[in-house]
Amino acid sequence: MNVLRFALAQFDFPVGAVAANAMRMRELANAARERGAALIAFPEQSLCGYPAEDLLLRPGFLAGCERELSPLANDIDGITAVVGHPHSIGEVYNAASVIADGEILATYHKQALPNYTVFDEKRWFRAGREPLVFDCRGVRIGLLICEDIWEAEPAAKAATNGAQLLLVINASPYDTHQAATREALLAQRATENGLPIAYVNTIGGQDDLLFDGSSLLVSASGEVMARAPSFQEHLLFAEFDSHTRTLRALDWPAHGDTSEEAILYVGLMRGVRDYVSKNGFKDVLLGLSGGIDSALTLAVAVDALGAEHVTAVMLPSRYTSELSLREARAQAQTLGVRYLDLSIESAFEAFVRTLEPACGGLDPSDITQQNLQSRARGVLLMALSNQTGALLLSTGNKSEMAVGYATLYGDMCGAYAPLKDVYKTQVYKLAKWRNTRNESIPSAVIDRPPSAELRADQTDQDSLPPYDILDGILARYIEGAQSQAEIAATGFDADIVHRVVRMVLANEFKRRQSAPGPRVSTCAFGRERRYPISSGWR
Repeated sequence: MNVLRFALAQFDFPVGAVAANAMRMRELANAARERGAALIAFPEQSLCGYPAEDLLLRPGFLAGCERELSPLANDIDGITAVVGHPHSIGEVYNAASVIADGEILATYHKQALPNYTVFDEKRWFRAGREPLVFDCRGVRIGLLICEDIWEAEPAAKAATNGAQLLLVINASPYDTHQAATREALLAQRATENGLPIAYVNTIGGQDDLLFDGSSLLVSASGEVMARAPSFQEHLLFAEFDSHTRTLRALDWPAHGDTSEEAILYVGLMRGVRDYVSKNGFKDVLLGLSGGIDSALTLAVAVDALGAEHVTAVMLPSRYTSELSLREARAQAQTLGVRYLDLSIESAFEAFVRTLEPACGGLDPSDITQQNLQSRARGVLLMALSNQTGALLLSTGNKSEMAVGYATLYGDMCGAYAPLKDVYKTQVYKLAKWRNTRNESIPSAVIDRPPSAELRADQTDQDSLPPYDILDGILARYIEGAQSQAEIAATGFDADIVHRVVRMVLANEFKRRQSAPGPRVSTCAFGRERRYPISSGWR
């Protein structure tokens, strides 16, 4: 009977930080060995970070990865390590090497290359063909990389070649449905092959992607034996008994709140924290309007970075309500952030006067005047960003971005948009969830009718359907890829459906110019939804 103790390294390995990633792997391998592990598994492409995108097309980058891999192998002593990395041998492969006692014992090439949603792996890699089953302390381990487990053949090949345990290293992005989908898939593969699965996933924010970790141990009968917390770095220990073919978690960390809102909120925090730090910033600022979106964005930013690193800026106009002024100030005080109150009236009036010879008098209800106010705010926020070196957060949500209810070069200004993939109805749910911890978002802001406050007595529903209807249509059209007729057949008014879809299609040009934000749905605007701007398809 052989009992193998091993460790799964659920950690962030930033893209391009090759030397730093190698050093972290040395440290984690030593820590795992000291705690009795015979094997440590690192995530997919852990040496260079995932996805390295077109860095993988640069010979110098590939050479830099190769230069770090050999010294890393030399330093792995007394433990076997599975390291993900690009492997360039004429062609470039998404690879994982088995390292022990200063040697690279074997290198596996990923067989299934995803080329859908956020993935473009066929652009960078060639597919491998052969399985890899290696021995560690008398246990036969079949090695797979991420997408390999989503197809039947790679796991079956490993089983045929004598694997007793499947080890899957991953860089699997988060969305609100992914955890359940993964677990069902792993259960299917485990039962198909009669093999338990150890699944380690990377963690962290990378541009518009979030990686949640949520590593798993799955029994040969498909039962989830252990789940790691989402968005938390941990060195996870487990044991595999080759006689009974059973997996056992060793002191995995306890979970906190596992509701959808809790995990999504923590994911947004992780996205903000990593985007800010990985791009060399310490501080952020945002326009705080007294509305729900900026209020939630402020709470996320403070929770992610600390109040001392956040500045909230109120930019009132003649249409800004007393409620907005009062509640924005109150929230800033509650959260302890720096708060600025800078009227846009003089800037707005100067724009109107400047345009008068060309445009004549502007009607206050005209879209031109409304957008001028938003753009005046954008100019001032960008100036503050330039002056202070703080990164500007955009506060818009997915519902607005879908239908173009946002001003280009106005409220869309910013380097990162934490709520870009969060529908308005989700914004309200997240705000209410956050207030169960402590009231960081004023209840008056949650309860008020949403308004851009760009003209008198304005509400969002002057221009848009109620958000529960709008979001229901958008989710079916964007994530569900349903036709207008199919959406209407579910009970939505056909004219409203038609109007919403027209707005989505007409505003692709705005979304192309919007700030990146964390992907949390099954179809975010950006790399996975690439529609033409100019199109006759309606």
